[in-house]
Amino acid sequence: MDMLAIERQVSALVSEVAELAELRPGQILVIGCSTSEVLGKQIGKAGSREVAAAIYRGIAAVQEQRGFALAFQCCEHLNRALVVERETQERYGLDEVTVVPVPQAGGSMAAHAYAHMADPVVVEHVRAHAGIDIGDTLIGMHLRHVAVPIRPSCRTVGDAHVTAARTRPKLIGGARAVYDRTPSSESCT
Repeated sequence: MDMLAIERQVSALVSEVAELAELRPGQILVIGCSTSEVLGKQIGKAGSREVAAAIYRGIAAVQEQRGFALAFQCCEHLNRALVVERETQERYGLDEVTVVPVPQAGGSMAAHAYAHMADPVVVEHVRAHAGIDIGDTLIGMHLRHVAVPIRPSCRTVGDAHVTAARTRPKLIGGARAVYDRTPSSESCT
């Protein structure tokens, strides 16, 4: 498998999703990734540090330009905890847990992220503003309400299926509610 091609593919994917989700600096993008699935293998059965490194480079290139925060989901052996920078953990008041992801417990992607972030910590939950799921790892539990599907032009990375979502605030209030911010000429009396 061509690692440079994967890196470029992921970079284009993350860039497109960040644009479509209108991610702002500091907002969280959650990444779920099965490197096994990228290689065309069963999830959790053929993790690859090389694939994780290529994917990480592709993500990091876009993240550095746009300034959003990253959260890398661990596998089910760590209850889908997430690797984030300490700055993100502190900014959002996330509960830190004590564990170091490794390929056999956490997954290759989370282990690679932990090894290459500036000051990584593992947290139990996030409420991300957007997410990318490479290989059907089920990131929905880490998205804010309300999740809205994004249909990126890139639907696979390697052999792995890709899904993505952005989030929006809940619409509340019913028939009399106003949802756009343009001022109304009507007033309440």
